[in-house]
Amino acid sequence: MLLSPKYRFLFVHIAKTGGTSVRAALEGLRWRDPWYYPMFLCSRFSHLSGHRIAAKLPRHAKVVAAKELLPQEYFDSLFKFAFVRNPWDLQVSSFHHIRRERPQYLGGHETFEDFLRWKLDPERPYQYHIDTSITLQTDYLIDLSGTVVVDFIGRYERLNEDFATVCERIGIRAPALPHERQARDRKRDYRSYYSDETAELVARHFARDIRMLDYRFDP
Repeated sequence: MLLSPKYRFLFVHIAKTGGTSVRAALEGLRWRDPWYYPMFLCSRFSHLSGHRIAAKLPRHAKVVAAKELLPQEYFDSLFKFAFVRNPWDLQVSSFHHIRRERPQYLGGHETFEDFLRWKLDPERPYQYHIDTSITLQTDYLIDLSGTVVVDFIGRYERLNEDFATVCERIGIRAPALPHERQARDRKRDYRSYYSDETAELVARHFARDIRMLDYRFDP
């Protein structure tokens, strides 16, 4: 999550949706913000305490966390936005990311199909790096009553165009989006990773995302 008091925006960072590139592109704005230095100190104190003093909004915090922590009038005044991604494509991206950067979390499963079945097994013990990518994306966008409270939902599938819209709303010239964590070890077409059965597993688990965000296995 990225909060800018000066530019009056709140970016809700959903994992594996291009958010690292969006953060990198907007990071420079923080240096122009007079609130950056106290926010940085709070972040460091939070880190040193093992995040036990609730002095920062975590990178992948849901929008409801900001709504509950910030004064309502201030929260309402912010331009709140997030990016989402086709759930089937997101799971392929997550598999390659974990295999490339954190292979110890594969649970001994080397193929995408085996890993996906294990990942979606409700009996599997919780593990942050695994479970972040199977949390419903819509959970990041809603308040406690289930109402969507972000002002703009961009899509990974049109990242550059929607990021330009975000920058226009913020009132800045759109910087180039860097290709952060660009995957070079996967096929472009996510559909080739799935059987009918595993595609249905994702369809069931992400049913609300698919319905609310209007995604399909075949775009």
